[in-house]
Amino acid sequence: MLEAPPSAATLLRRIALGLALAAPLAAISLHLLPALLCGFLIHAMVRKLAPHLERHLSTRGARVAVVALLAIALIAAVALLVVGLLAFFHGNAGSLSSLMQKMAEVLESSRSRLPQWLDATLPADPAELQSAAAAWLREHAGELQLFGKESVRALVHALLGMVIGALVALRETDGDSATTPLLADLAGHAGRFDRAFRQIVFAQVQIAAINAGITGLYLMVALPVFGIHLPLTKSLVALTFVTGFLPIAGNLISNLVIVVLSLAHSPGLALASLTFLVLIHKFEYFLNARIVGQRINAHAWELLVAMLVMEAAFGIPGLILAPIYYAFLKTEIDNAAF
Repeated sequence: MLEAPPSAATLLRRIALGLALAAPLAAISLHLLPALLCGFLIHAMVRKLAPHLERHLSTRGARVAVVALLAIALIAAVALLVVGLLAFFHGNAGSLSSLMQKMAEVLESSRSRLPQWLDATLPADPAELQSAAAAWLREHAGELQLFGKESVRALVHALLGMVIGALVALRETDGDSATTPLLADLAGHAGRFDRAFRQIVFAQVQIAAINAGITGLYLMVALPVFGIHLPLTKSLVALTFVTGFLPIAGNLISNLVIVVLSLAHSPGLALASLTFLVLIHKFEYFLNARIVGQRINAHAWELLVAMLVMEAAFGIPGLILAPIYYAFLKTEIDNAAF
């Protein structure tokens, strides 16, 4: 017995779902991920802050004007933050190249104090480490747009994305709504992506800030009390905060750098730093499971699998988008109606 063909409404829902699931992946392929993330960031921030201002206003025109001013202020603040971070990491004091050079010097100078089995796994000299790092950077040059020749274009895309996000938030404040069934379905999917974005990003901001704060106390307060001053501590704290936006994996990256630089003082300090950072990592694992996992009803291992698959498929941009996309996908599966 043949099944009846789907109705027009069901067909539209399927088309809308397909477009919604494909759009974030297309953003990666078209190198528009900065625009996508910054657009949703501004939209989420405007929608979170606007109600606190709108409650004091009685006319629609005043509400629209206040939301517009809020959006402009948020765009300016985010743009200044991004430019400041890029300037810091490209500057002489905190550049990634300076950090890499210092790690190479520490590894070379610490060879005589390392166990033989560990020494055998390290590069022969700093030049070899730098050469390997340079080869990796060349291989992933297209994925590291913010730190390469494409940084200006990525920043422009991010700025345009923020403007679009602000305009969408302004349109919602003005009371406009979708006019066709397909647009209405797409708006619903966009709303669920926005919800997943807010759940993941705001949670990761909270986790990254806590992680960077505790790491900063360790590097800039606890160690100096004992007369220990690690090099590039400000860069390490900034790196911890930035990589903290990657659930779990980002913590491992910053931990590796801190442990290596701790070797500049002694293997004992490296071991102490490793112990401290393992405890912080366990704490962050708990935070991820509690803050992120509870919000999207997912375990930490699920996020890790999603990040692994997305990184294998799309590289670093896929790794960045993976937690958000996984939360969105789970929501869409729960809401799917065929």
